Amino acid sequence: MSDRKEFRDLASPERAREAIDSLDLEPKPETVSLEDARGRVLAERVDAGIDVPGFDRASLDGYALRARDTFGADEADPAALDLVGSVHAGEEPGVDVETGEAVEISTGAVMPPGADAMVMVEETDESGDRVLVRTSVAPGDNVMLAGADIAAGERALGPGTRLTAREIGLLSALGVDEVPVRGTPRVGIISTGDELVRPGGDLHSERGQIYDVNSYTVASAVEEAGGEAVTYPHAGDDYDEMERILTTAADECDLVLSSGSTSASAVDVIYQVIEDQGELLLHGVAVKPGKPMLVGRLADSAYVGLPGYPVSALTIFRTFVAPAVRDAAGRPEPRTATVTGRMARRERYQEGRLRYMPVGLVTVGPKDQRGGNGDTVGADGNGETLVYPVDKGSGATTSLVEADGVVAVDPDTDYLAEGEPVTVELFSPDVRPPSLFGVGEDDPLFSRLLDDLSNPRYLSLGSREGLRRLRDGTPDAAVTAGPVERDVDAEPLGEWTREWGLIVPTGDPDGVDGLADLVDRDLRFVNRTTDSGLRTSLGEAVAALAEERGADRRELVDAIDGFELAVRAHESPARKVAAGGADAGVGLRASAEKLGLGFVPLGEQRVRVHGNPDRTEKTGVTELITALDRVPDLAADLPGYRSANEESR
Repeated sequence: MSDRKEFRDLASPERAREAIDSLDLEPKPETVSLEDARGRVLAERVDAGIDVPGFDRASLDGYALRARDTFGADEADPAALDLVGSVHAGEEPGVDVETGEAVEISTGAVMPPGADAMVMVEETDESGDRVLVRTSVAPGDNVMLAGADIAAGERALGPGTRLTAREIGLLSALGVDEVPVRGTPRVGIISTGDELVRPGGDLHSERGQIYDVNSYTVASAVEEAGGEAVTYPHAGDDYDEMERILTTAADECDLVLSSGSTSASAVDVIYQVIEDQGELLLHGVAVKPGKPMLVGRLADSAYVGLPGYPVSALTIFRTFVAPAVRDAAGRPEPRTATVTGRMARRERYQEGRLRYMPVGLVTVGPKDQRGGNGDTVGADGNGETLVYPVDKGSGATTSLVEADGVVAVDPDTDYLAEGEPVTVELFSPDVRPPSLFGVGEDDPLFSRLLDDLSNPRYLSLGSREGLRRLRDGTPDAAVTAGPVERDVDAEPLGEWTREWGLIVPTGDPDGVDGLADLVDRDLRFVNRTTDSGLRTSLGEAVAALAEERGADRRELVDAIDGFELAVRAHESPARKVAAGGADAGVGLRASAEKLGLGFVPLGEQRVRVHGNPDRTEKTGVTELITALDRVPDLAADLPGYRSANEESR
């Protein structure tokens, strides 16, 4: 062969990246056992199928009782209760708690029927078959309610989540034994050149032979990027041999990488194989090192030809190819193990012990740019990363998933001031801040919107807490439902409505017609937490009923059995009703129909998405704005939902 392939019109680095991005490297999803899931990436969202914990449990050693029996009790005038039994961790309670009774209980034990609170042993004295309680407690005190860690129906992990030990622990707690994950991209590696010898073979330097370095260095880089490296025998410069090895690799792999034989020499034939058997997208890139670079397609596989020199091959791979492999594998960009930032809000600490405070990260700038030291920097280049504490209690598995790392707080530190610089030790070098950090109301439609975002984090803390945190400037967005009592400087991003009311058992066996039945009849009710928009709407409905009757609102609240004992997620009351634990619960029509339960409508709630006005240009926020265009379609699929200005269905 005497014709030479000249490098004319070299592609720009940007064009090379575009060409590689246009290649389809992503393998088909697969399902793996939990034992084999570490390091893999979720292909779809995983929702909690059960409550964690699955029962109301005692948080301390002490006595389970009815909170009403302790009202007014103190050191001078303790409440005397009959001791009627005991229950220990791991056993089913064998006794019910009636008025004036108490049951000895161990930490982690199931709360016995009838008890709605517990008192720690240090606040009591035993006297024969009676216990003296020297303090008063409220319903729910010292009790971790079923679903307090994570509730059935709640979004547990989203698509694109890399499964580390933290996520594996959460999935274990949910009883998940296998998960859908992205397939690992198979990358075939072929070193070309008649002069190559595999390490361990006989090397004849007098013939110009050299050991094959690229097969091993590139394979290692592929594994680091999240791919599965498959090495093939090195190919000589013969066309037929090159064609055979390349087509074999293309049949077996998602991406084929070759190194060498990409220069303009007449003996280099690899570009001819690609042109004859596939499609050559570009030959030559205006970059040093790495000018002789090929990008194309071969059968159903993607193809990239790397330079022959090992340093050049590795440099070009890491610069151009590794990001595409990471993207196909769902891997984040590599980072250093620590990051500096500033505290989003003041955090008090006066316990006098070294504290490893779990924290989350949120970037202030419009996109995740990265500086030379691995720190995330904002659009202004000032390294603006906010650090906020994450703590749902020592028994909560989800705290680990919601945190990115820890800040070591010195024993002599009384508090960390807002804006104070801190160093975060990341849980792993792969950790990166979420593309969007949101807080607020737990809403099924918004949960679906999050699936469209690349790496979101959303904390279901309720409407009130969402607005409070947005006012403090920490999150990128907040979601509220129902009436909003405070004004917050925010950018309106989107809104829709949802129908709310009372969820009752299938067929409504008790004939519940409305809110008045909860007040006038002996029905067991389950409520939402005070930060929830559902709780706010219910409270206003109770107030309206009280005004209609000329009664005091507090009287009606006291008449509703279970009004003050609340659960935290939108589906939790419905599941409690379905399990027979309540006769009615506040909730959404969507939840009732999903679980096949009855529904008594009480009204509609306006759900709004509020954006942080300082971050409207941030990449994650712009992704959310784009995703909000899907609200009409999503609302059409959810019972009781409608988009803004849409006629009620």
